[in-house]
Order: sequence, then structure tokens, then C-alpha cells
Amino acid sequence: MAKESRQQVFTLLVEVGRKKGDGLPKGSTGAAILCYASGIDEAEAVRETTAVLKAADMAPLDIEGYGTLEEQKAEGVEIGAEEIALMQRAKDENAVIVVQITPFED
Repeated sequence: MAKESRQQVFTLLVEVGRKKGDGLPKGSTGAAILCYASGIDEAEAVRETTAVLKAADMAPLDIEGYGTLEEQKAEGVEIGAEEIALMQRAKDENAVIVVQITPFED
């Protein structure tokens, strides 16, 4: 019998600053990056997300957690099928999925 995974998927909003090679548009001052990240707890998901973004030449400044799918549903947040599928992919692949990047303009 397969052992049940303790991995959960957390929704994280990461604020990044500028760093050479970050791929953000010229003139932007940073960005907000929405991620779905797998982890045994939110702290692990934050550590993994930070590591992935740093490896991609991003400069994480702040991370705000929005909890798991179940926690968000309990708060009345409506989550679409596409988002749920991405969360499942993050869990299945034990990965960090970048969902959206919104550059900051001055």
C-alpha cells in the first residue's frame, strides 16, 4: 500500500525586487508573483519558493501566504478548475508553479 503524501499545496504571493538577469520588463521596479508551492507545511513551501526564485535570478523580498486550497475554500474564496488543476500539478510534481507575474511600474 502506498504511503499517503503529507505534501500540501500553498498559495503564496511573492514580492520581488530588481536583480540583473531577472527577466522583468525594463522600467519596472519589481513584481508580484503568484505561486502554488508544495510542502509539508507553509514554512517549507516558502523555503522552496524562495530557492526556486533565487535560482531564476529573482530577488524575493516578501512572501505572503494564503493557505491551502481547503483553507481558502473554508474562507469562502472561489477557486476555478484551472487553478485547482495547477495546485494538483504542484502537489503531484512536488513543485513550485508560477501562476502569474505582475510587474510593478513607477
